[in-house]
Amino acid sequence: MSTDVKSITNPLPREMVKNTYPILYEVEQSHWWFIGRRRILAGFIEKICREVTDRRPRILDVGCGTGANLLMLSQYGEAEGVDVSEDALAFCRARGLDRVRLGAAEELPYEDGTFDLVTALDVVEHMDDDVAGLKEMRRVLRPGGRVLLFVPTFMFLWGLQDDVSHHRRRYRLPELHRALEQAGLEVERSTYANITFFMPILLARKLMRLTGIKADSENNINVPALNGVLGKLLGAESTVLRYINLPFGVSGLCVARVKK
Repeated sequence: MSTDVKSITNPLPREMVKNTYPILYEVEQSHWWFIGRRRILAGFIEKICREVTDRRPRILDVGCGTGANLLMLSQYGEAEGVDVSEDALAFCRARGLDRVRLGAAEELPYEDGTFDLVTALDVVEHMDDDVAGLKEMRRVLRPGGRVLLFVPTFMFLWGLQDDVSHHRRRYRLPELHRALEQAGLEVERSTYANITFFMPILLARKLMRLTGIKADSENNINVPALNGVLGKLLGAESTVLRYINLPFGVSGLCVARVKK
């Protein structure tokens, strides 16, 4: 591992367990976590894409999964996706998303300087070598292009979803900054996110560890009737993040660009 973040060292396959993709496909459009996250991300994506004035921005979503984020990104530019799993890409195509390719983040199947924005949304924590993946993202960026990262934070928040998603690590922002700098990227803005549910998630994960509660995915632990309310509550952080950085949260968000 290229950063000094504490890592989970169990041997893990490169792809997520296959049964997580059907779960993601079913819940990404309705689960409060994904709804709130997209609302938080939208403000950052819109600001970045607004700077591209001579054409429609080209956007690459690295680790596009089952495609819900690609649908959002398509509102702001010509969005394409790449993922290491054929199963994930099949779900993208089921959503009508055809501009997707098979490939690893560490070896992106695109020419140099192709994209205005590269997103990696809960992706770099999966990589054995996060710096190698970030270098590839830098390589495919046009001059002045940005990378937008969203990552899980704080190893003490490690939980079931980290296990089933085969995460290698959770980050603190200084650790993420070091990885970006090693990759030749310059941090423009970084902040924690999801401060709203920090304590409930911390307590719930501690309880699950103490009681040995088992589930296929934390995405299954949900009250559908509350998705709308909880999604709006989490998404409301988008307004706060226009003005300030949050001091802690379940996730971290970072915008970086190629060093001048």
